[in-house]
Amino acid sequence: MRSADHRLKEPPHNQQSSNARVSAAWVIAAAIVCIAVNLRAPLTSVGPLVGLIKDHLHISNTSAGLITTVPLLAFALFSPFVPRLGHKIGVELLIFLSILGLTAGITLRSLSGVAALFIGTALLGLAISVCNVLLPSLIKREFPKRIGLMTGMYSISMNLFGAIASGISVPVAVGLGLGWQGALGVWGLLSIVSLVCWLPYMRRRRHAGSAAVSNQSDGGAVNVWRSALAWQVTLFMGLQSTLFYVLIAWLPELLVQQGVSASQSGWYLSIMQLALLPFTFIVPIVAGRLSSQRSLVFIMSILLILGTGGLLAGNPGWMVVWIVVLGIGGGFAFGLSMMFFGLRTQNARQAAALSGMAQSVGYLLAAGGPTLFGLLHDVTNGWKVPLVTLVGIAVLLGGFGLGAARDRYVGSV
Repeated sequence: MRSADHRLKEPPHNQQSSNARVSAAWVIAAAIVCIAVNLRAPLTSVGPLVGLIKDHLHISNTSAGLITTVPLLAFALFSPFVPRLGHKIGVELLIFLSILGLTAGITLRSLSGVAALFIGTALLGLAISVCNVLLPSLIKREFPKRIGLMTGMYSISMNLFGAIASGISVPVAVGLGLGWQGALGVWGLLSIVSLVCWLPYMRRRRHAGSAAVSNQSDGGAVNVWRSALAWQVTLFMGLQSTLFYVLIAWLPELLVQQGVSASQSGWYLSIMQLALLPFTFIVPIVAGRLSSQRSLVFIMSILLILGTGGLLAGNPGWMVVWIVVLGIGGGFAFGLSMMFFGLRTQNARQAAALSGMAQSVGYLLAAGGPTLFGLLHDVTNGWKVPLVTLVGIAVLLGGFGLGAARDRYVGSV
C-alpha cells in the first residue's frame, strides 16, 4: 500500500520538474529573442537618415558611407576574439556587457557631433559582433534538440526589426519631429528592454552552476582555421552577406537606370526584404530536421541565379518577380548560414569558434562588396559587368553551400 501511495505521489513531482524545465526554456528563449531584435535595427535605421545626417553635420558622401561600413569592419576585426573572451569571462557576462555597450553606443551616436557619431557607431558595432558570434553557440548549448526552431526565431526577430527600423526612421525623425538623433536614439530603449530580459537568465545560470555546464560543453575544441569544412561554411557566410549588402546598397539605383521610377525602386527593395522574412524562420526549422542540407542549398542556388539573372535581363515588366525570387533565395541563404554554425559542430565551444571565424571573414567580404560593385559600374560605365559578377557570386555561393551542407563536423576526419 505504501508502495502504491508512493507511486501515486510521483507524477505531481515529475510534473513540477517538467514545468520548471519548460519555464527555464521560455526564459532563455525570450532572452535570445529580445537580444536578436537589437542586432540589425541600429544598423538598418541609418540608411534612410543619411541625407538628414549629412545636412546637419556637413559631412561628405564618403564620410556618410562610413557610417554603414564601420560596424561591418568592427564585426570583421573583433569577431575572431569573441569566442576566447567568452570562454575566459563567461558567455552570459560577456553578452550582458555587450548589451550595455550597445546601449552606450546608441546613446553616444545620437549626440550631436561627428566624433560622437563615429565613436558611438564603432562601439555599437563591437557590441553587436559579440552577440552575432555567441548567440548561435548559446542556442547550440541550450537547445541541442531545437536548434532549427530557435535559430528560426532568432533569425526572423533580427530581420523583422531590421525591416521595421528602415521603414520608421524617417517618420520618427520628420513626422514626430525628433530629428535624426531621436530616430537613431530610440533604439536604445529596445536595448534596455533586452538587458532586463537577460537578467533572469543570468540568475538562473548562476543558480544552476554555470561553470559545470560550461566545462561540460568545452570539450573537443578544434582549430577551425585549419578545417576545410569550416572554410566552406565561412565562404558561404561571406558570399551571402556580400550579396545581401550589395543589393541593399545598389538595387534602387540599378532599377532606376533600368527604367523603374525612383519611388517604385524603393518599394522593390522593401518587397525583397519582406519576401526574405518568412524563409529566415522556415528554412532553419527544415534544415534542422535533415542530416544533409544539400537539397535546400540547391533550391537556394536556383532562386538566386534566377533572380540575379533576371536583374541582368533588365525587363521592367518581370522585375517584381525577380525581386521576390531574390528575397526568397536570400532568406534561404541567411537561414542556412546561421544553421551551419550549430549543425557542423559538436559542442557550443566549437560553434562559437566557427561563428567567430565565419563572421569575421564574412563581414570583411560584405564590407568590400558594395564598394567593388560600384567600382565595376564606374569602370565599365554600365551595369552589365557588375550584374554578371553578381550572378557569379550566386553560383559560387551554391558551390560552397553544397560543401558546407554535408553531414560532417568541423574537425572530424
